[in-house]
Amino acid sequence: MDDNRYTKRTIMKEDVPSAFLNENRHVKIYLPPGYNELLTYPVLYCQDGEDFFNFGRTATQMTKLILDEGLEPALVVGVDVDKKIRNEDYSPDGSRFAAYCRFFAEELVPYIEARYPVKQDAASRVIAGDSLGGTVSLHIALEYPQLFRRVLSLSGAFFPSTRERIAREGDLSWLQLYMLVGLQETAVETSRGTFDFLEENRRTLELLEAREADIVYEEKDGKHIWGFWQKELPGALKLFFG
Repeated sequence: MDDNRYTKRTIMKEDVPSAFLNENRHVKIYLPPGYNELLTYPVLYCQDGEDFFNFGRTATQMTKLILDEGLEPALVVGVDVDKKIRNEDYSPDGSRFAAYCRFFAEELVPYIEARYPVKQDAASRVIAGDSLGGTVSLHIALEYPQLFRRVLSLSGAFFPSTRERIAREGDLSWLQLYMLVGLQETAVETSRGTFDFLEENRRTLELLEAREADIVYEEKDGKHIWGFWQKELPGALKLFFG
């Protein structure tokens, strides 16, 4: 994996201004091998951008899949978050949740699409996150189906407030989801208490299936850590960009 063909890549850095959050949000943009501004590319948008790049090794994994397995070249946009207020941004009951969702859909996406040669249709955008990042990604898709209809969730923190939101939808046949959860995630300690992520994902899956969402759901040996998610990320990338 550390072959220099895979680790040599171009990462751009941007500070995206947000009126909704009243701040600039730091963003990294991975440009795929052979990047050409005369072409257009699909995009993977990631919550916890720093973690997706550092712990998920997303840029390296994407490069390897493009070079070795013919994956469609795509940009990766990693949106950084201040871990001290991550819950406020990502949790449905967080004080900044509504503003963050609006920033993502109404400010970030237009910013990227004005500056980079990306495909501007919902089928070409994937929104990804781990834990609460998976939660906010699903909520953004539900609120902005014209922008996002493909969600990549790594051990999403899908609690009752998210299921209540899903229950308000009648037909989710337009929504494509990849859901991964670890079999050892039955007592995950978080800043808000200890939760059974496995059971919460199973309950959420039932609701989504009842509304005919298009779901690839996987339960595998693993804990609520990037060591687990990193290993499974290539399969998810191939699902959406293969």
